[in-house]
Amino acid sequence: MRLVSEFPWSAASATGVGSHPGDDHVESLRVVFGELPDLPYLPELPDRGVGADMIGRTASLLVELPVTVQPSGWRFTDRPGRDLRRAVSHLTRDLDALEEVAQGYEGPLKIQVCGPWTLAASIELRHGDKTLADPGAVRDLTDSLAEGLAAHMADVRARVPGARLIVQLDEPGLPGVLAGTVPTASGFGRLAAVEAPVAAERLRAVLPADAFTIVHCCAPGVPYGVLREAGVNGVSLDMGLLRRREEDAVGEAIEAGIALFLGVVPGTDTRLPDIGVVAKPAVELWRRLGFGPARLAEQVVLTPSCGLAGASPAYARTALARCREAARVLREDPGDE
Repeated sequence: MRLVSEFPWSAASATGVGSHPGDDHVESLRVVFGELPDLPYLPELPDRGVGADMIGRTASLLVELPVTVQPSGWRFTDRPGRDLRRAVSHLTRDLDALEEVAQGYEGPLKIQVCGPWTLAASIELRHGDKTLADPGAVRDLTDSLAEGLAAHMADVRARVPGARLIVQLDEPGLPGVLAGTVPTASGFGRLAAVEAPVAAERLRAVLPADAFTIVHCCAPGVPYGVLREAGVNGVSLDMGLLRRREEDAVGEAIEAGIALFLGVVPGTDTRLPDIGVVAKPAVELWRRLGFGPARLAEQVVLTPSCGLAGASPAYARTALARCREAARVLREDPGDE
């Protein structure tokens, strides 16, 4: 079992999932470091357009697998073009701003990339089929992503030398990949389901050994067993989608020392309740599973339910602050209520 002391954040922490509204990357970084000083992250701004989206941003990291945008979405191509250059430019500007805003920072820092299965279910091969349809292409994609992610991590560490990296793989498409519900490129069929051991193997190939790793899945049916088999250090999920029948699997993950990043605040504008109500789902889950209160604040991190790209800038700031404030409630003994 992983020791609680190995978690790279302080007790009662909160963070964000990834995306932010608007197109001001410097201001978004200032908001993140201001509201989440104990566990900041590199925000993503998809409103900036092509190449700033989750798929394009991660595709810009791929080694020797250039992509372009077609009417149907991202597709592999023979040579780098304007779309890829735009994606690289967005990420470079974000890293330049990170270096400026995080100057002198020491502590955990989270970065996000799209996971291999969601990427394979989204990017088309040159002839039009989705990458997911070709196991050999999936392996090439996974190997390329692992190499590109390692280079990206080295770049972040060079810019923020005091950072202890947390690497998040975004895998909203993983449940569909495992269930065989991903549509073909034509939309008239479904691609064959991927077996759980294969899914775990490819995830494991991407997860870096020199960073704390989590997988974020904001879809129903988070495959906890696959993620445990892959060797993740943490799982990020939307508490609103968690069903009672899944709680045994969550308990097994906790017992194995896996951290939980629990989405407890809506990702779009709404009136937020007080901090006790925000923290209540996490506290009650912990109590139902029968774990000692001492581990709650160490092993659970509070987040919004998903990215904040659909929120207003003011709400995004408030949501992060509310998560940070609610995380303090996790220090309290759930049995005291």
